[in-house]
Amino acid sequence: MTYENIIVEIGDDFVAEITLNRPNSLNTFTVALAKELRQAFQELDSENSVRVIILKGAGKAFCAGIDVGDFSNKNVMEYREWIECMENPLVAISRISKPVIAQVHGVAAANGAGLVAAADLATAGENARLGLTAINVGLNCVGPVIPVSRSVGRKRALELLFYGDLITAKEALNMGLINRVIPEADLNTETRNWAAILAQKSPLALQIAKKAFYAAADMEYCKAFEYMNEAFARLCSTEDAKEGISAFLGKRKPDWKQK
Repeated sequence: MTYENIIVEIGDDFVAEITLNRPNSLNTFTVALAKELRQAFQELDSENSVRVIILKGAGKAFCAGIDVGDFSNKNVMEYREWIECMENPLVAISRISKPVIAQVHGVAAANGAGLVAAADLATAGENARLGLTAINVGLNCVGPVIPVSRSVGRKRALELLFYGDLITAKEALNMGLINRVIPEADLNTETRNWAAILAQKSPLALQIAKKAFYAAADMEYCKAFEYMNEAFARLCSTEDAKEGISAFLGKRKPDWKQK
């Protein structure tokens, strides 16, 4: 697919990069960008040469939220369809099988912060700031707060939702909203290296782990164990599991078959 609002690149290290490419508008979401981003996730999920996806932004910011230029003159049903479109990429991340790493620089605000929280993993530059800022213009971030709350807990999430403050990368790390804070000059290289290391793991094991994790997240405690045990048993019967054990015992690098 040809994209106008994002850039998609696939490397020879099994890592793909999606770059939000509306730098003059701080990569804010439009309907077109949201649809392209969702489509890119789905297409890369079916691409055999991709095992890990990095999501980042062009220009000065990761993503400053939703472009409100298209806000006015809608009825309730149209507003619902509009906001569902904006949130679809956040939901899509949990539904695809491949890990997504958000790489944050500048600002990740409102839907941008939700996108970071929805990503499976996240890195951020030392100067990055994140927040659920919509309350400051009379709206709210009740969509983005869903993945945020699952990362940081109820009281932290409500504080972000109610006050609309931008927090530092270090604060986001301490809350559990991101995984790593990296010097700005090293952000691209270090995130790519981290993704490339992940891409060397068993693709099948990673994909089963991700799908099982999200499926079990809302299950009752004992049911979650039953589900995970079944997922693990299925993984144990695959060729890649046998190859991984054989490679470990033989002290060699595994040759993953993805089956």
